[in-house]
Amino acid sequence: MNAVLRRALVSTVGLALTLSMTAACGKAGGAKNEASSTAAGNPNAIGLLLPENASSVRYESFDRPFIEAKVKALCAQCKVLYNNAEGSAAKQKQQFDTLLAQGVKVIILDPYNAKSTQGWVQEAAAKGVKVVAYDRLAAGPVAAYTSFDNEKVGELQGQALLDALGARAAESDIVMINGDEADPNAAQFKSGAHKVLDGKIRKVVYEQSGQWDPTVAGQKISAAVTEFGKNGFQAVYSANDGMAAAIITQLKGAGVNVPVGGQDAGLDAIQRIVGGEQAYTIYKAYRPLAETAAELAVALLQGKDVKTIATASVDSATDKNIPSRLLDAKVVTKDDIAATVLADGLYKASDICTADYAAACAAAGLK
Repeated sequence: MNAVLRRALVSTVGLALTLSMTAACGKAGGAKNEASSTAAGNPNAIGLLLPENASSVRYESFDRPFIEAKVKALCAQCKVLYNNAEGSAAKQKQQFDTLLAQGVKVIILDPYNAKSTQGWVQEAAAKGVKVVAYDRLAAGPVAAYTSFDNEKVGELQGQALLDALGARAAESDIVMINGDEADPNAAQFKSGAHKVLDGKIRKVVYEQSGQWDPTVAGQKISAAVTEFGKNGFQAVYSANDGMAAAIITQLKGAGVNVPVGGQDAGLDAIQRIVGGEQAYTIYKAYRPLAETAAELAVALLQGKDVKTIATASVDSATDKNIPSRLLDAKVVTKDDIAATVLADGLYKASDICTADYAAACAAAGLK
């Protein structure tokens, strides 16, 4: 090969390599820019973090779809970025951090452990990210909060248990299986229930946290039966329906038949009420709660004043005068099913009155 041809070949190869490297750099740069764009965030994205899906079916069945639908109705271009912590505060923290890294400007947060969120919310606020505390009041400088009046929920639970006991209440001992002590709502439920029960029953003979975990609740009630015997208590307060289901199963196995109440109006709980296994539940209308959260989130995203939506205020352990909206709940017994969960369209009679419950539904006049 002569020198001229050799130089031309080297030049051609060099040019090809240069172009190849330039193209590769362009692709890498493009990928980096795309990632940066993702990290910069969709300016219309709203984060949604819910706490668990084991103890209560409500989050996946009601809260999430209602929030997503309302956000879409209010803001057609908005997108909800959703994650469930599946009962792990550490996992929820990772999910929160991911949303911050993605550049989300508003996060609806139902904290699995509300006491642990102060640092998260402070970091978000420092970055200009607004946090809407949903259902549970997160620690830290949240921009707004919506929930039910949780102490009143506890009062409703306590009164419903008294009603289930009837004339026997004053001579009755009860067991209380409360929610997770890390959840501020659980403390309010407990406080409200005690406000009604104390002085109207003989005494609370056994009181433990079921940690919102049906397995733990089942273990606790088994311990109570072992300690006090089959006739050692006349009713059980359960802070929610998921734990109530496990409690009822354990009591049945031990041959104990006493009133057991819950909370959340899960479909299985309504069926247990129809069948006479559970005395009551508490119906919290999830649609207005979820829609309020969506309204708050979209207003914050659009830079509007949330006080037109959150017309009250509450204090947390870390902050004062948080704009808030608290909703009312209702007791559901067998007599209330038609006027509550059916009337509101939460369930259809056909959802409740499956083959196993058809006779009980007929007896209750549900159709």
